[in-house]
Order: sequence, then structure tokens, then C-alpha cells
Amino acid sequence: MQSFARGLAVVRSFSAEAPAQTIAEVAERAGLTRAGARRILHTLQHLGYVEAEGRLFRLTPKILDLGFAYLSSLPLWNLAEPVMEDLVQDVKESCSAAVLDGADIVYVLRVPTHKIMAINLGVGSRLPAYCTSMGRVLLAGLPPAALEARLAQMRLEPRTPKTVTDPARLREVIEQVRMQGWALVAEELEEGLVSLAAPIRGRQGEVVAAINVSGQQHRTPPVVMLERFLPKLLRAAHEISAMIGGKGQGG
Repeated sequence: MQSFARGLAVVRSFSAEAPAQTIAEVAERAGLTRAGARRILHTLQHLGYVEAEGRLFRLTPKILDLGFAYLSSLPLWNLAEPVMEDLVQDVKESCSAAVLDGADIVYVLRVPTHKIMAINLGVGSRLPAYCTSMGRVLLAGLPPAALEARLAQMRLEPRTPKTVTDPARLREVIEQVRMQGWALVAEELEEGLVSLAAPIRGRQGEVVAAINVSGQQHRTPPVVMLERFLPKLLRAAHEISAMIGGKGQGG
């Protein structure tokens, strides 16, 4: 029981104010010795609940598994779902939310209209970050060193003839996304699929998640999606960000 309690203390030591910590910082915040904190962090890392980047440790989206019942009954995504449902009713296209996990995005909420992809998506589904609109929004929100570490994990394979696989070009695209505050991906993940994404921001303005709307090229080509959907998507992202005390789009 004592070991379990110490493990929970380590998990709880991470917060919006301390999303990445050294072993010494975890030990101090959790009230443990450095040796104890190191042992628990390495166990959590082995189980996939924590990842390390240099000397820094951070929680992974897998930690959501431990509180999925609570996640589905109250917090952010329960609050976000009505906003996303309203957006789906307005634009008549599917809306999803995702977080970054390693080289992938992980779906945490999906409000579909009808099946538009060959891939069957639901909560927990994973897609490569480099060729998805939400992935590029999430990558654009990373500090430069963290971005390079993520890109180093990725195999840039051509999912379609239009997929960006050149590392230098991908960096340029991600930088453009960072500057403009949204991402549009047309037929890079799957032929015929167009997706537009915007960031969800936390209290310090950091990107904590992304939401998107997806449509078919023949029905909503990129120019139409930008004209009709982008302002509505940005408003929804801002509203969700505000719910968690975030600065929202442009904040």
C-alpha cells in the first residue's frame, strides 16, 4: 500500500505548472528520496505511463487509462463534447480531439457525422502525427528541442502520393502551423480526406490537445473548408480552452 501511495504521489507531482520534471524535482514535490522517486519513475516509464526526454520526465497520454471512468464522466472532454457536437451540427462534418503520444496522436473524443475514412476511428485510436492536421498542431506546440526529439522517432512514410516525407519540408510546414495557429492537411493521410485542426491551450498558453473537422475533398475542398469551417473551428477551440482556464486561440 505504501508503494502504491508513493506511486500516486509521483503521478500527482506533475501538473500544468510542472508538466516536465527532473528526478530531484519529482522527489521534492512528492516528498520522496531521490532514489525512491527514480525507482518509481523508471517503473512508470517501463509501464508506459511516463516518458523521458534527457533528464526530464513527463506523463504520457496512457495515464488517461487510469482515470478513464472519471474522464468520461466529468472533466475536460465531458465539457468539450457539447461544444464539439454544436460544431458538428453547424458544419455537418465529423469533429475529433486528440493528444500527442510519442510519434502518434491518440484520439480522446470523436463526434462523427458519418463514415468518411477507410480507417475506423474511436477513442484510443492512434494515427501518425506527421501527416495529420491534429498531429501538426500538436507538434507545432512543442519547444524546438522536444519537436526534434519527436521527429527523430518518426518514420516519414508516404501514406498517399501527397504525403510530406522530406524532413526539412515537414519542419517548414510545422513552423507555418505554429505561426498561423491552425493546420490544414489535404489527402496526406488518406486519399480524398481533408482535415482542419486547431489547438486547445492550457493555462500557460501551452498546446494541450487539438480538435479538428474532417471532410471529403469532393464535398469540402481545402478552399471551402478554410472559408466555411476555420472561423467556427477556432471559436470552438477558444471556447474549450477557456473552460480549462486556458488562453485560447491567439492568447
